[in-house]
Amino acid sequence: MRIHIKYMVSLRCKMMVQQEIDRLGISQAVVKLGIVDTIEPMDSKQLTTFTARLKKMGLEVLDDKKSILIEKIKNSITTLIHNTTEQPKENYSEYLSNALGYDYTYLANIFSEVNGYTIQQFIILNKIEKVKELILYNELNLTEIAYQLNYSSVAHLSYQFKKITGLAPSFYKQLKQKRENNLEDL
Repeated sequence: MRIHIKYMVSLRCKMMVQQEIDRLGISQAVVKLGIVDTIEPMDSKQLTTFTARLKKMGLEVLDDKKSILIEKIKNSITTLIHNTTEQPKENYSEYLSNALGYDYTYLANIFSEVNGYTIQQFIILNKIEKVKELILYNELNLTEIAYQLNYSSVAHLSYQFKKITGLAPSFYKQLKQKRENNLEDL
């Protein structure tokens, strides 16, 4: 039995879902980002309990095909940007088409119709979140970050960062340094 789960985008979510599967006494389950595969199907009581517990964690079981496809798109993008250091050799549209087995135009239309924003906007938001993470937790400079996230230049990265956050990356980095200095003063 395959269950698709919305908002399941981190290893922490994966661990929490695995704990719920274990609590229900379901053996032989494989938990991946956005998906739980079980060998034995859940009975209706188990599924209801599982769904209710996930809801308390901010997760949601998906049952319609459009929602499942959109969650697959989001998980593919999130995994690519946040969990890999190498960007794909192909552009994002080709990557998504190959990974999901659908024409990109179809994916883009469904995504925009349901979410109210484009796949490209979702990609940019995720890339900016990754830039913030790299600025805050790594010792990479902006040139290395731009290269790692496949930006054409530091200027392009800076433009998108400022457009989304309202701050220049250098100012964001200064905030990080001020926070560190304030913590040292404590």
